[in-house]
Amino acid sequence: MLTILFDGLAYGMILFVLACGLAVTLGLMNFVNLAHGAFAMAGGYITVLLMSRASVPFLLCLPIAFAITALIGLLLERTLYVWLYSRPHLDHVLFTIGLVFMSIAAVDYTMGAQQQIIRLPVFLQGRLEVLGVSIGVYRLFVILVCGVLVVVLQSILVFTRFGSRLRAAVDDQRVARGLGIDVDAVFAITFAAGSGLAGLGGALGAEILGLDPTFPLKFMIYFLIVVTVGGTTSITGPFLAAILLGVADVAGKYYVPELGAFVIYALMVLVLLWRPHGLFTRRGAR
Repeated sequence: MLTILFDGLAYGMILFVLACGLAVTLGLMNFVNLAHGAFAMAGGYITVLLMSRASVPFLLCLPIAFAITALIGLLLERTLYVWLYSRPHLDHVLFTIGLVFMSIAAVDYTMGAQQQIIRLPVFLQGRLEVLGVSIGVYRLFVILVCGVLVVVLQSILVFTRFGSRLRAAVDDQRVARGLGIDVDAVFAITFAAGSGLAGLGGALGAEILGLDPTFPLKFMIYFLIVVTVGGTTSITGPFLAAILLGVADVAGKYYVPELGAFVIYALMVLVLLWRPHGLFTRRGAR
């Protein structure tokens, strides 16, 4: 039971890193970016290429994957996304779904349709026995890295000047511009950071979740569930939702494997019937 709980915690942490960028763009920027999974896939493939063709160590691949996907996100935000901020959400959905299928076709053409293998360094392989509980070393590493990310992200949003400027730009762009805030720069940096986090999540999660060209479609619903259940008014909401859903999904597939992913979908429905705007949304928030 404790082993399942631990594996579910690691799975939930991966879901959070993959989904927190979507929580930022959807909750703070009010942009429905369904192509978020494509950035995660990019981070995974960047890691595979760096390790297999350039012999770059796995730990060094993680910041590189973050940086490259952040740059890709910044480029796309400045050239494509920026024109859609004032458009209806349906336009966001149609545009980003198109990007998803384009990315799948591009990766399938260049890398092939087979599953990619991440060869972890020796010190991250194997399992530890702690008080009779079998703990995967890599999953423990994932939990530690993601825990640090949660603290850093929440601190940036709450305690820094950039976080204040971002919240002001989201609340009222006209007033924010009048106060001298460069709203375009704030949104560009935020979108780039969210894309980079997706890339980092893809690099971390490739060994646990698997990696192939259909990755953005397979996990799109999981990203949306985390953001929907957790709410979009903070980072802590999606984090707690990801942990809850990760544990529920792992436990459900272990105890009732014949139901598959039904458990996580049923949990989502029950939560939204109870809290339509998300489990951890502030009162009055929409």
